[in-house]
Amino acid sequence: MPSTAVDTELLDQALAELREGAASWTTTPIAERIALLERLMPRIVDNAEDMAAAGARAKGYGPDSPWAAEDWIGAPWALAQNVSACLHVLRRIAAGKDPVEAGAVHVRDGRTRVDVFPATGWDTLLLNGFTAQVWMRVGITAQQVRDRAAGEYRGRPGRPAVALVLGAGNVAAITALDILHKLYAEGQVVIAKMNPVNAYLRPHFEHVFAEFVERGWVHFIDGGAAEGGYLSAHDGVDAIHVTGSDRTHDAIVWGTDEQADERRHDDKPLIGKPFTSELGGVSPCIVTPGPWSAADFRFQAEHIVTSKMNNSGHNCIASQILVLPREWDGTERLLAEIRRVLRALPPRTDYYPGAAQRLGAVLEAHPQAESHGDGDCRILVPDITDHDDMLITGEVFGSALGVVRLPGDTPAEFLRHAVDFANDTLPGTLGATLIVHPGTEKTHRTAVETAVAELRYGTLGVNCWSAIGFLLGYTPWGAHPGHTRQDIGSGIGFVHNAFMLEDIEKTVLRAPFAPTPRGLFTGSPSLSPRPPYFVTNRTSRTTIERVTRFTAAPGIAKLPAIFASALRG
Repeated sequence: MPSTAVDTELLDQALAELREGAASWTTTPIAERIALLERLMPRIVDNAEDMAAAGARAKGYGPDSPWAAEDWIGAPWALAQNVSACLHVLRRIAAGKDPVEAGAVHVRDGRTRVDVFPATGWDTLLLNGFTAQVWMRVGITAQQVRDRAAGEYRGRPGRPAVALVLGAGNVAAITALDILHKLYAEGQVVIAKMNPVNAYLRPHFEHVFAEFVERGWVHFIDGGAAEGGYLSAHDGVDAIHVTGSDRTHDAIVWGTDEQADERRHDDKPLIGKPFTSELGGVSPCIVTPGPWSAADFRFQAEHIVTSKMNNSGHNCIASQILVLPREWDGTERLLAEIRRVLRALPPRTDYYPGAAQRLGAVLEAHPQAESHGDGDCRILVPDITDHDDMLITGEVFGSALGVVRLPGDTPAEFLRHAVDFANDTLPGTLGATLIVHPGTEKTHRTAVETAVAELRYGTLGVNCWSAIGFLLGYTPWGAHPGHTRQDIGSGIGFVHNAFMLEDIEKTVLRAPFAPTPRGLFTGSPSLSPRPPYFVTNRTSRTTIERVTRFTAAPGIAKLPAIFASALRG
């Protein structure tokens, strides 16, 4: 509940101004909405270096650190990429076209699917071999998908409304991308409360969204739980979106007093307004046995470590449980490569509040755990057998990786066990990663396709860390449907979603198993080198900086410099 320290007059005034601006946003024509984004894009680039440097300093390293690439990826590039995706779709609609090309919507095995990436020729060049497909809920037809997409711009605009975005404290772009979604997909103006952990980003966001702020469509405020609680309950707020933990959601919806459990049981929420959320969970990385070469073990070890060590593991989608085949002779080889990669990384700290205590609890529960960084960090627990283990039952939100070994003499048998374990034992449904050699997929196609179909996650990455779905803009981001406010899990609803699709079940991302040119020999040919988001990429910061500037203003003359940097990574 709000405390007496809350400046309610300031918050009331902000909401009153937004309420006044909501009507004008609702009636802003699509041409002007496009123009606003076109004018916003250069402000991302102008502010990019300062925004990335601010993130680096807050995490305890300099803007020239090898780790600083993640601050470019998770702030200016993610924002530019999502704006670019939104512009692509809006321009199609403004030109009289359907949001989604008819040929991108198709039915396979009784399920309607939509090809959403690559969406442009530039996408094909920059992320060659990467694809994304959105699977719709059972029973949704291809015609329904086409008819319902982008309703805000095709005869079903929303009423004037004010949305509260409760910002996340970890990845810089999250708050900004949630604002974009509320404005452009749902037609709502936004009051955005910055998270205290990264409130330093507020002036950067106010610069990027300057026109929206000036015209009364976006308002930023600082504050903690008290301000969030006051705004959530305010009559001037029509809808809420939060990125955080299930505890944050439950505290707002059910309260924190002695009657909270009773309210939840009786489904009598304190806050009954529309409430969407992205709340994380325990994300698995499942490794299918196969005919891997020594280079495959090295590359996939870098991939797995990236999915854990990006942002020191302070990601709702960070791999926390590595699921390996017990009988596979490659399991120990892969773990040996993972240890090597962990030890070779530059030093950094787990900066997020409470990380030291959470990692300390992991070490206390696992006295034999391995620590591969300075101090108690980069923890590897190489053989978890108890499914009540703390690494399995709850999100650590830090640099700890647990390993679970499951039986199965064949890839098909292992995948059946792995899917059941991921779906029925691990909490959360936000994202999962499945690694499978192309040769294994070719000889066990039915088993792999069944695993992809049955894994209940909002984003599934096949040979691709599922977090990439957060970045692309075309790929809806959220938990697998089925959660309720009484059992919130990883949340309700999807954001980003540039095509503004409805009736979504999940996104399936695919990437090459091996980089160029080795992909030619593994059955996954592409032009993509080692991905620039890998924590082992030697030129990642330079590459991402150049990609950010290209995304904001594409031009063929910029490509050679991007490729030259990427190929050296």
